[in-house]
Amino acid sequence: MAATSASLVSQLYIGLRRPCPKLDSFNSPSFSAFDPNLRLSLSPPKPSRAIVAMAGSGKFFVGGNWKCNGTKDSISKLVADLNSAKLEPDVDVVVAPPFLYIDQVKNSLTDRIEISAQNSWVGKGGAFTGEISAEQLKDLGCKWVVLGHSERRHIIGENDEFIGKKAAYALSQGLGVIACIGELLEEREAGKTFDVCFKQLKAYADAVPSWDNIVIAYEPVWAIGTGKVATPQQAQEVHVAVRDWLKKNVSEEVASKTRIIYGGSVNGGNSAELAKEEDIDGFLVGGASLKGPEFATIVNSVTSKKVTA
Repeated sequence: MAATSASLVSQLYIGLRRPCPKLDSFNSPSFSAFDPNLRLSLSPPKPSRAIVAMAGSGKFFVGGNWKCNGTKDSISKLVADLNSAKLEPDVDVVVAPPFLYIDQVKNSLTDRIEISAQNSWVGKGGAFTGEISAEQLKDLGCKWVVLGHSERRHIIGENDEFIGKKAAYALSQGLGVIACIGELLEEREAGKTFDVCFKQLKAYADAVPSWDNIVIAYEPVWAIGTGKVATPQQAQEVHVAVRDWLKKNVSEEVASKTRIIYGGSVNGGNSAELAKEEDIDGFLVGGASLKGPEFATIVNSVTSKKVTA
């Protein structure tokens, strides 16, 4: 029996790489060398339509990932700002506080905004020190969980297979999954953006039973927290490719219904232009989500899809 239990536990850990990359690698000078004019070699973009619409059939979706930020006082102020903000009605809005503050946020935030966790364990809870189970998140009232974020992949050391298993288990417990994908700077410069994103997508596809409660977040790693946002055209061409991959490898229905959102230095100043792109169905926001009025501006960028291009 002991051997069997040990085997089960070891299977849960498949996908954790060792040694984990160091945090210092994110201070690499290579980020400062990014060429803002870099483009993927795809066919020329289609002419602008008279009216810009979403390619995905779901509602515009904006998530705020608060990461490892906040105190009880600062989060109370942020919640107050969000509660008083006027938000467009046709947007699904989600925020992901640190685990410690989920209960505080859930009990004080307007029901207009749903709660996400930033991570969850790969299976049922138990003797896994420091981990949080999907069951516990549901107990607190969470509706979503962010999985596959580049900081989990490249700092903590989670790989594609492990993340796919996490997504499958979270879905099995009734959580929606914000499934992150995205390439490193060196991968983009080497022309491997699509290869990387498709490989990460395949790991989700191999594990999940359904895509009904999945939102895909394309987050180029070189744009996260660096201030180097992808141009609308750069983001759009990857979103188009992701949707095409879903059509060819999952189903046309999933490709049509699944929302594909963009993340990577999104702010109140660039969200409207990004939102005009047909295949950008919303955003996953980092630093700007810690500022209530700016986050509201990003949520309300949905109006960009309703105006003449």
